Amino acid sequence: MDDFSPSDLKAILHSKRANLFYLEYCRVMQKDGRVLYLTDAEKENLYYNIPIANTTVLLLGNGTSITQAAIRMLAQAGVLVGFCGGGGTPLYMGSEVEWLTPQGEYRPTEYLQGWLSFWFDDSQRLKAAQQFQQARIDFLRQVWQKDRDLKVEGFDFNDSQIQKALDTFYTRTAAATKSADLLLTEAQLTKTLYKYAAQTTGQSGFTRQHQSVDKANDFLNHGNYLAYGLAACCLWVLGIPHGFAVMHGKTRRGALVFDVADLIKDALVLPWAFVCAKENATEQEFRQQVLQAFTDHKALDFMFDTVKAIALQGKATEETEEQAL
Repeated sequence: MDDFSPSDLKAILHSKRANLFYLEYCRVMQKDGRVLYLTDAEKENLYYNIPIANTTVLLLGNGTSITQAAIRMLAQAGVLVGFCGGGGTPLYMGSEVEWLTPQGEYRPTEYLQGWLSFWFDDSQRLKAAQQFQQARIDFLRQVWQKDRDLKVEGFDFNDSQIQKALDTFYTRTAAATKSADLLLTEAQLTKTLYKYAAQTTGQSGFTRQHQSVDKANDFLNHGNYLAYGLAACCLWVLGIPHGFAVMHGKTRRGALVFDVADLIKDALVLPWAFVCAKENATEQEFRQQVLQAFTDHKALDFMFDTVKAIALQGKATEETEEQAL
């Protein structure tokens, strides 16, 4: 196959791409200049096209294989590829999704440089973490006040239980002196949101268990990993390595992915996990619902906007000071 440039694909901005694919029991290959996946039917092989120029993430689950030519085309199109277990979750306990990031394209430098301009300063890194937490709640407010389907299910941002928890959250977040304080405050708020969602959907006695014991926990795990895929894509496009976290610790693998994914998890993954569990939805139905919610509320756009704003705020301050001089 002849070489081609990403511009030949009529490239679409990553924040505007529509597709996130999860495939299992198939073979991904390049054929006639396209990336296809092949499934076995009873009497014939069936080929399906993957629109790579409009795809952000390709998750390969159980029973999949991929050719070198297909990986090359995916890399040139800027598609993030991950190998995972069934349903988009890790194959082994304690292991993160192993991401293969395209290496053949140049990425911007200003966001990494802006990020590093504050990251080594403990107080500035804490400030960025507090901004993440504020953005997270702003997105929760925006989604829960706007989404008619969630309102029908009983999710009300102005509920007294939610507002009381947020008052405590704001006070403790502002008073935090280290990231561990923020993580504790975050955990307390999320616990309240779990309790509220369980009560709203009539699922009494819910306990969050990462080793799933029921559908709500299954869906929370599944939805969180979809959010991690979006976060990893956002950081790769902006050229910021996953190790420069502001919340989840300096030595934890992929920690910044968790920070960015947290921006949308409470607003979108959490309520739909409980709603779909109440309706006894299948895993595929839940995945389709969450991905549609990501699209409807422009979750990836919100991630990009938040990370870019935090990365470049130091540069904006420097420019203001230069202008003053």
